[in-house]
Amino acid sequence: MMKYAAKIKNPLRRKLLAWYRHHQRSLPWRNTNDPYCIWISEIMLQQTRVDTVIPYYERFIKSFPDVRTLANAPVQDVLKIWENLGYYSRARNIHAASRIITDRCGGRIPDKSEEIKTLPGIGDYTAGAILSIAYGLAVPAVDGNVRRILSRVFAIRKSMDDPRGQKKLLDLAAALVPSRHAGDFNQALMDLGATIC
Repeated sequence: MMKYAAKIKNPLRRKLLAWYRHHQRSLPWRNTNDPYCIWISEIMLQQTRVDTVIPYYERFIKSFPDVRTLANAPVQDVLKIWENLGYYSRARNIHAASRIITDRCGGRIPDKSEEIKTLPGIGDYTAGAILSIAYGLAVPAVDGNVRRILSRVFAIRKSMDDPRGQKKLLDLAAALVPSRHAGDFNQALMDLGATIC
């Protein structure tokens, strides 16, 4: 499978990036490469539809425009802005992480995988999304949409829900991510999975 990935990666990258340039969804968090905005959007998008997230994202960023403002806000204010978005542990994790970022990282969201994944609520996918989109690092961001695309491209029929299967998909995605335009490539996979596949 990895040999096949090596063989198709350049044509797949070119075609997917060209498709994305013409068909990418217009979303407010795509108008910036600010790691804070990307982080907030990625956390909000977990288990929530894009059209539901947009007004919440806009209100959240207006209320808490940067990580220091968020860290200094009472958690009750954060939960109030989050109200009705559900999965409130996400809001609590964002607030706790903002305090860690402010206290330990000087207000800068980490740009290293091992460091960013120590923050509450940030796992492999969210770390990959932030690092590739905000910092341009060639790391994969494998969510449900990307798993679906990779399973189809590589004709994987068995469930990829177990840890070994997820590791295999992560390795495949890592082999495909280009060193340039990594964030666009990851978002292109997500958009393709969300809108077509």
